[in-house]
Amino acid sequence: MRLGKRAVVLGGSIAGMTAAGAAAPYFDEVLVLERDIIGEEAEHRRGVPQSKHPHFLLNSGRRALNQIYPGFEDGLIDAGGLHLMPSQAAAHCEGAGWVPRGETTMTMVFSSRLLIERTLRDKMAQVANIVVEEGVSVAGLETVGDPAGDGRVTGVWVTGGEAGRRLVEADLVVDALGRGSAVSKWLEKAGWPEVPVQSLDAGVTYTSRWYQKPADLPDEWWWEQMSVMPTADTGPHPPEHDFLCQIFPIERDRVLVTMGSWGHPMPREEDEFVEATRKVRAPAFGAAVAQCEPISKVFVTKSTGNRRRRYDRLDHPPAGLVVIGDAICGFNPFYAQGMSSAGKSAVLLGERLGATDRIDADFTTGYFAAQRQLLDDIWTLALARDQGYENAEGTEIPPRWRQRLAYRASWPIFNHISATTREDKKVEQHFTAVFNLDESVTDMVKSPRVLAGLAWFGVKRLFGRTRKPLGYDSQQNPPSDIWRDGKPVPGGRAQRLGKPSQTAGVAG
Repeated sequence: MRLGKRAVVLGGSIAGMTAAGAAAPYFDEVLVLERDIIGEEAEHRRGVPQSKHPHFLLNSGRRALNQIYPGFEDGLIDAGGLHLMPSQAAAHCEGAGWVPRGETTMTMVFSSRLLIERTLRDKMAQVANIVVEEGVSVAGLETVGDPAGDGRVTGVWVTGGEAGRRLVEADLVVDALGRGSAVSKWLEKAGWPEVPVQSLDAGVTYTSRWYQKPADLPDEWWWEQMSVMPTADTGPHPPEHDFLCQIFPIERDRVLVTMGSWGHPMPREEDEFVEATRKVRAPAFGAAVAQCEPISKVFVTKSTGNRRRRYDRLDHPPAGLVVIGDAICGFNPFYAQGMSSAGKSAVLLGERLGATDRIDADFTTGYFAAQRQLLDDIWTLALARDQGYENAEGTEIPPRWRQRLAYRASWPIFNHISATTREDKKVEQHFTAVFNLDESVTDMVKSPRVLAGLAWFGVKRLFGRTRKPLGYDSQQNPPSDIWRDGKPVPGGRAQRLGKPSQTAGVAG
């Protein structure tokens, strides 16, 4: 059922494209307004500075994007994305050392942010009533009515392009302008109260550089991905041991090398970057980087704070407006929640549009209430680690005793849960669901089966009765053996999976 003549989406990044696809069945036209001029090829642009860094598209996000644009996953792999099982394809170092290689229910598709956006843009171009206007900026909102009662957004003011400054009328406006969105400020100017904001910035900085993999991989490079987690040691140690490090595989046999930390200054120059890779607590990381050819400069970002605009707390949010993506809730990118959160919010938008016959105050209030429940679980998960740092700033700072507890306990707890998943399928299923935003962390930790599994593994660990090693020496190369039925068997190079739609028996 058509709900109006036009929906206008502010911003043409992933959040905007998913919102446009979700709204398309319900309006004669969906107009996407994008500031940048986007070329035919995938390339970095000013509006998406984070495209220079790795992006994990979690399973819930993959499903959301595929639901809105059927065939998206297969298209991403056809374009060069890699469908992998991380537990089998990754060399992963945490806690005691290199994690035993095995098989689990978790799969992921690896690619650059550029390729994800290009694949989505190609899919969006196939939807006849979605129109994209590039090279324009949104300068304000047009509103009518009383902000304390029947107020609504009826359009947006646009500058740039051939027509210059003009009003674009809309039955629905979707704010997908990201962290820097000015929509809440424009509403204040129109008479609405200030939108409450929650924030927590733990001073995360990360630095990335693009590399080409060597044509002939050495025998020790059996893996597709390498990750080195920060040390759990709370005593004196080199700052590089606190880095969270990734060699992240993307299309065309390239990798993104990324290092990040909470509160430490990160290398910005090329020689500093290379030197830091050599000081990571697992020497294999720096050795692998040294075998690759750098193809970019060093990119650094500090725009990593958790920030949430609480439109759901307004007594009378304006009818005709919804907000998704980083414009309503931006997360620390370390946790790979942004794209999937945006996709889930877009699916929710489509469901709510399909269940109403008008875009009125009840629709807007209902959407923000339902979105609040969706975001609450993700927000809790994002803050769990970041709250443990003394340098953290924002509205969500816990008491000092909780900070100390979180700082000392979070990595050991994470490492214990991760180790348990390698021997307990039920715990692994719950952990995979939480990681992929399919289950709340609160539900997981309340599960009697999960708590029992964690406790039993703790007992086995205490008495040295675990079926797999807790970890291999991080000072050596990661072993390629694959554990099956409690025994290591010789393993070859990591295998890429088929298209998700054609891969039977693999969760994704």
